[in-house]
Amino acid sequence: MRTEETHSPEETWALAAELAGELGSGTVIALHGDLGAGKTCFIQGYAAALGIDEPVTSPTYTLIGEYQGGRLPLHHIDLYRLSGPEEALGLGLEEYFDADGITAIEWAERAEGLLPPDLLHIRIVADAETGTRTFQISRENKA
Repeated sequence: MRTEETHSPEETWALAAELAGELGSGTVIALHGDLGAGKTCFIQGYAAALGIDEPVTSPTYTLIGEYQGGRLPLHHIDLYRLSGPEEALGLGLEEYFDADGITAIEWAERAEGLLPPDLLHIRIVADAETGTRTFQISRENKA
């Protein structure tokens, strides 16, 4: 497991850019953290590093945002509004796991059991007093 701290949105974007340079097509990222932890901020930095120049917002109500035009396509999925895996079944998530590009899933724990076995997990913990974000980055392979 790798642990990183950021102290500003710019530092979070820089961390995302670093990871964007390391990860290739077909990567699925599971993002974990409380509301306001910085999941969408991280994805914004990741998209910018891929060369995607359109605004990236949290797809809380649309559930899935697709971004083209960068080095790789980015599929941004937000499962916050789902109550669990049963609701996620109807979204066609599996199609994104085999798609070209990067798939980033906020609130990934709400699709437990449906996600591919080889995920990059990013857990984000925000310190409300200092604004510091702690990122725990780990690769999980249950295969």
